[in-house]
Amino acid sequence: MIKLQKTAAPQLDETILPVQLTDETMAVRKSNLLKKMQAENFDAVVIYADLEHGGNFEYFTGFVPRFEEALLVLHQTGEVYMVLGNENLNKVPFARMEAKAVHMPHLSLPNQPMETTLSVPEILKQTGLDRAASIGLIGWKNFTSQQEENAVLYDLPYFLVDGLKQAAPQANYKNAAYLMIGENGLRTTNTANEIAHYEFGAMIAGNCILKAMDQLDIGKSEMEIGAYLNDFGQTTSVVTIMATGARFEKANLYPTGKKIQLGDRISMTSGYKGGLQSRGGYAVTASEELPEAERDYLDRVAKPYFNAVKTWLETITTNMAGATLYNKIEEVLPKAHYGWHLNPGHLCADEEWLASPIYPDSKEKITSGMIFQFDIIPSVPGYSGASCEGGVVLADEDLRASIQTEYPEMWARMQARRSYLIKEIGIELSEEVLPMSNATAYYRPFFLNKEAALTAK
Repeated sequence: MIKLQKTAAPQLDETILPVQLTDETMAVRKSNLLKKMQAENFDAVVIYADLEHGGNFEYFTGFVPRFEEALLVLHQTGEVYMVLGNENLNKVPFARMEAKAVHMPHLSLPNQPMETTLSVPEILKQTGLDRAASIGLIGWKNFTSQQEENAVLYDLPYFLVDGLKQAAPQANYKNAAYLMIGENGLRTTNTANEIAHYEFGAMIAGNCILKAMDQLDIGKSEMEIGAYLNDFGQTTSVVTIMATGARFEKANLYPTGKKIQLGDRISMTSGYKGGLQSRGGYAVTASEELPEAERDYLDRVAKPYFNAVKTWLETITTNMAGATLYNKIEEVLPKAHYGWHLNPGHLCADEEWLASPIYPDSKEKITSGMIFQFDIIPSVPGYSGASCEGGVVLADEDLRASIQTEYPEMWARMQARRSYLIKEIGIELSEEVLPMSNATAYYRPFFLNKEAALTAK
């Protein structure tokens, strides 16, 4: 039975330091892509990036092109080119993948110098693509439409797709994003080194949400609380949310000077590479302070929702089909009654949402090394939403041994988090489920009551 009761809050993560990806990790990434290219008969792949959609590019190069666009061209021979604009050309010597630089000023900011006599196709020919018979185009989206031929949907700018087809007019083209984020995609699972790299962001998000919840009070502004949702100068993976009362007024997404009032609906989110934490509820201490029509919020929304979170965490395991977990959430939190409509859980990496194997009839296997966000979003008319989204990584016996050996401090943190969830919150976790943050599954739906959280004890 889910109860709202006095519960010891999790401690903040301390001594948070970034863990760099090793040279071995980066070499394996390239090798694995070359193997997939060979298996899928691609002579070359072209990976597109911009600031918002740079994950596949960064996976190999170690950087995103910030305010420009970029291309990474990899041939099955192992030959690599980076096509870059004016202000990212200097990154090539520092990149994690050795490559030849190709300057394309068309990728630069508007009205910057266009010091070239070459057209887009002529520049792209410098990457040797005219020698390729089969070319995979990788944007950031693995299309799964049931109505269209997904292989010929390209999420790259038209001028680049058109230029590529002119540079290599005899080649066959195909959307190859599935190599990266589709079923068995390269980026869907992680090694111990990659998990340690991503835990950094997950810990920051966890600390931020815990601090912000503790600071929330009547009379404080969204901006005052929002200041606690960002830390260490790191780039967020989503828009930081701190909203009180009505959201999206005049289409605004960002914290404002609006002050918190008793009974307000509250939404807050902090997200970084490797993890996000989100919370939703009310600025009250008890049900009696809710608007009269919403005083059954705990029983109508929050408790059933948290039971679904508990069920999700207690059900997920490796070698499970995605549909099994989807159906379990539908069983305990029926969509028709609770209004959720997205996947109840998705993969996380440099992006907040990488992809998801959890959907109706999914035969995709949940696999060791997957970093997940449990992300169930109820929407019941007349009530605030409920949210305690957070992240875990699944690790089989071999991966757990690697984490314990290579990153003993992370292993100790994860075991302490497991112990907290089992003993304090009453969620029985499989040995394979390792929380990425101290805040994971800690939920106070009444934000002014800083001692009471939902538990299954």
